[in-house]
Amino acid sequence: MKMEFSALARSTQGTGASRRLRNAGRVPGILYGGDKPAQAIELDQKDLLLNLRNEAFHASILTMDLGGQKEPVLLRDVQMHPFKHQVTHVDFQRVAKDRKIHMKVPLHFTNEAGAPGLKAGGVVGHVLNELDVQCLPDDLPEFIELDLSSLDVGSSIHLSEITLPKGVEAVALRRGEDPVVVTCQVPRVVEVVEAAPVEGAVPAEGVAPGAAPAAAAPAAAEKKEEKKG
Repeated sequence: MKMEFSALARSTQGTGASRRLRNAGRVPGILYGGDKPAQAIELDQKDLLLNLRNEAFHASILTMDLGGQKEPVLLRDVQMHPFKHQVTHVDFQRVAKDRKIHMKVPLHFTNEAGAPGLKAGGVVGHVLNELDVQCLPDDLPEFIELDLSSLDVGSSIHLSEITLPKGVEAVALRRGEDPVVVTCQVPRVVEVVEAAPVEGAVPAEGVAPGAAPAAAAPAAAEKKEEKKG
């Protein structure tokens, strides 16, 4: 899916200028990378919020229309207001077709309902929901599918077992790591056993049957002290 959005060059910078932009329904941002200097930009708040709801906007090569000039970019950072549904700042990176990029790509789990482990009472746990990959821009997938149709109870799938698209490398594997991506385990059941009352035992006065009589010991000791006195 190719996604295109519009942005405008921003000439004013600083805290006050950014506040005025937000009050006017605009979002301050920055475009950097490539062989060009960093460029301050601004975007429409409503349009940006709508695009952010689309998974592909976070993990795809986007086309930015900056004042009539279009260029491929990646969304790199989004800063949100602490309690308002408002973007306060956004960063984009220019993309060069001949340079590899690092990107987090979402995982899509398929055939989970038919997994043998799930039918046997197991619980499927998604340890990872996205993968950090490296590839050329043209090879970047929107998502990576992981088939769970053979996942059984007590088993797991590691990163090395996933078939990645052509030209795509997992960053963790390059570092010599092979993390678990998904598991299927039988949930633990904690059994609470109540202590049975001792046959023939007579509870102390004021103590409910089955309750520990230790609490009555201090009172009995106090009565003995009073008699001695």
